[in-house]
Amino acid sequence: MTIISSVKNSLRLMLANKMRTSLTLLGLIIGITTVIIVFSAGEGIRGLVMGQVESFGTDAINTEVKVPNNKKGQASDSQSSNALATGVQITTMTLSDMADINRLPNIITSYAGVLSQEQASYGNEVRKAFIYGVGSTYLDVDKTEIAEGRFYTAAEENSLAPVIVLGSSIKDKLFGNSDAIGKSVRLRQERFTVIGIAKPKGAVMFMNFDDFIYMPTKTLQKKLMGIDYVSFIISKVSDTSRSDVTAEDIKDLLRRNHDISDPERDDFRVTTMAEAMATLNTITNALTFLLLAIVMISLVVGGVGIMNVMYVSVTERTMEIGLRKAVGATSSNIMQQFLIESILLTILGGVVGCILGSVVAYLISLAAGAFGITWAFSIPIRAFVVAISFSAFFGIVFGVTPARAAAKLDPIEALRSE
Repeated sequence: MTIISSVKNSLRLMLANKMRTSLTLLGLIIGITTVIIVFSAGEGIRGLVMGQVESFGTDAINTEVKVPNNKKGQASDSQSSNALATGVQITTMTLSDMADINRLPNIITSYAGVLSQEQASYGNEVRKAFIYGVGSTYLDVDKTEIAEGRFYTAAEENSLAPVIVLGSSIKDKLFGNSDAIGKSVRLRQERFTVIGIAKPKGAVMFMNFDDFIYMPTKTLQKKLMGIDYVSFIISKVSDTSRSDVTAEDIKDLLRRNHDISDPERDDFRVTTMAEAMATLNTITNALTFLLLAIVMISLVVGGVGIMNVMYVSVTERTMEIGLRKAVGATSSNIMQQFLIESILLTILGGVVGCILGSVVAYLISLAAGAFGITWAFSIPIRAFVVAISFSAFFGIVFGVTPARAAAKLDPIEALRSE
C-alpha cells in the first residue's frame, strides 16, 4: 500500500469514528492552543514593556542610586533594590552631580528627581498622591505633554516657588470637572498653586503617571522632604550611537565626585535604554520558555491519549491486520499504516490548536485594550512552526509503539481472533 493510500485509509477511519477522534484530539488541541497563546502573550508582554521603556525616550540614560556592594562585592542589584525599598537612603547623589553630567560633550540636558507620597487636599477632597519632584527641564527629556496651563520654569525651581502640575487622574479626583488652574492644593501645611495639567499618560513601568503631582525638585526637597539629595538623574544624549561611551563617562565622573576608587563600591547605577531593553527582552524570553516547559506537560498527556487510542485501534482491527498480512502486506506496511494514522491525528490536533489559539490570543488582546492596556495582537511565525513540529514529534513518539505492536501480529492468530 502506498503512502497516499495509507493517508486516505487513515482519514476514512478517522471520519468513521468522529467521537473517538475528537476525544483523542482534545488533550493535544488544548496543549497546542496553549503554545500559541504563550507565544502571543510573550510578544504582547514584550511589546508592552518595550513600549513603556521607549516612552522615556531611546536617547535617554538613567543614573540612579544603589546600595554599594559589601566588602566581598557580593551585593546584587536585587539586594540593592530591596534595601532601598526597606528605607535605606543613599544621599550621595545631588544636583551638583547633574550639573557636572550636563557638561559632558554628548549630553543635551538632564533632570534630577525624587519621589514622595503625601495627602493632597482641595476643599473636602483628600487623596493620597505621589509627588514627583523633577527639574524644569523634564519636558525636554521626557515625552509628557501639557494639556492645560504650563510647566514650571527654571526661575520658579530656583526660587522654591510653590507651584505644581497635576496628572490628569489626580486632577479629576480633586477637582472633578471644574477648572484647576490657579487653584491651591494643600500638601501637609503648605499650599501649592496649580499651574498646569498633564495629558493622560497611563502606567509606565508599573507607575501611573496620571496620579502624579509634578513639583520642582528643589521645592520638594526643601519644603516637604527636608533633604538635599536626589534619587535619579535622567539625561538626554545627542548621539545615541555613543550612549555606551557616555554612560562610561558618567560613571567616571560620579566616581570622582563621590571619591570612589573601586567600581565594586559604586553607589550609583548607570543604564542606557538599549541595556534596559536588552535586559527586559531576556526576561520576557525566559518567561516564555518557562511557560512552554509547563505546556509540555499537557502535550505529553495528549500524546499518551493518542497512544492509548491507537492501542485500542490495533485491538479492534486485529482481523483486518490478519487479512492484510494474509494477502501479502508486510510488517513494515502495517507499521506504516498505524504510524501515519497517529501522525495525522497529531497534525490535525496541531492545526485546530493553532486556529483556536490564534482566536483566543486575539480575544485576549481585545480584552487588554478594553482595560486600557496597550497589548498588540501578534503571533510570531516560530509559534506555528513549534506547534506543528511538536504535533508531528508526539505523533511519531507515541505512535511508534502501537504501530510496532500491530506489525508484530501473527496473521494466523490475527485471523483466529474473530
